[in-house]
Amino acid sequence: METTFKTLLVYLFIANLVVNAFDPFSTIYSYFHESCDPKWVQFNATGLQADLKSQLFGQHLASRIILKAVTGFMNNNPQKPLVLSLHGWTGTGKNFASKLIANNIYKEGMDSSFVHLFVSGLHFPDNDKVETYKSQLQHWIRGHVTNCAHSMFIFDEMDKMHPGLIDSIKPFLDYYDKLDGVSYRKAIFIFLSNAGGESITHTTLDFWKSGKDREELELEDVEIPLSLSVFNNKNSGLWHTCLIDKNLVDFFVPFLPLEFRHVVQCAMAEMKARGLSPDPDVAYKVASEFIYFPKADQVFSIKGCKTIKSKLDYYI
Repeated sequence: METTFKTLLVYLFIANLVVNAFDPFSTIYSYFHESCDPKWVQFNATGLQADLKSQLFGQHLASRIILKAVTGFMNNNPQKPLVLSLHGWTGTGKNFASKLIANNIYKEGMDSSFVHLFVSGLHFPDNDKVETYKSQLQHWIRGHVTNCAHSMFIFDEMDKMHPGLIDSIKPFLDYYDKLDGVSYRKAIFIFLSNAGGESITHTTLDFWKSGKDREELELEDVEIPLSLSVFNNKNSGLWHTCLIDKNLVDFFVPFLPLEFRHVVQCAMAEMKARGLSPDPDVAYKVASEFIYFPKADQVFSIKGCKTIKSKLDYYI
């Protein structure tokens, strides 16, 4: 009897170890519920390179900078969060590029609970409440990074954001090991702004007038005038902020004005995304409806590709 009881205790002990080592309910939950582990958060450099090449049209500089910056950051042990500031006119691909980055880091892409989008006009509309916004924003960032170190924060309409609010996130972007026990080094911050678009356009137009191909345009041709334009523009949001003054923005990413051929490519891509056979004739008709400048030469599109979907609906 005593032997049987001891044997039973051994079996119970082993069973307890097995249950603790393999909790089926926990495993099932983590399988279906997004968590901050490699199953849900894993960088795909090959995928990002392919997406930028096949889907982001006319942006050789932005594609190159984004690929190198994100790949280097995700594959190494960063000393600070990655901070990208994307600049250019509406419709040139800034939001879309952010989506491609998210899609190749998070399994759920932009729908991931670790990707956070802030739109200035929506989330921070009242300048009289800047102090309240500061406290809320710092709390949100701290809480989300505590939940997942590989969190991504996208700030749209940075040109409309109060400079004081931007400065309030400065500590999270700096070279700190930890702040109040939390490390922000693996987080990604992406700023989207129309500010600097005029500077980028002037540089691109001058390049075109000199007879050079736009693909010959290098980052050094654009980056310095762009950063100065953003820093000194009172309507930029980043005007005289410490983010620029303290060199916390890793890359100012220029999005060039699109040409007719790029608008055609956008229309073809949208047809393909809808499961349709791309029709060059339809794409040309859609692109022809856009307004181009300079007026005499009709080279660059004023709107870019943002209204492609609605215009394409008219023809399909």
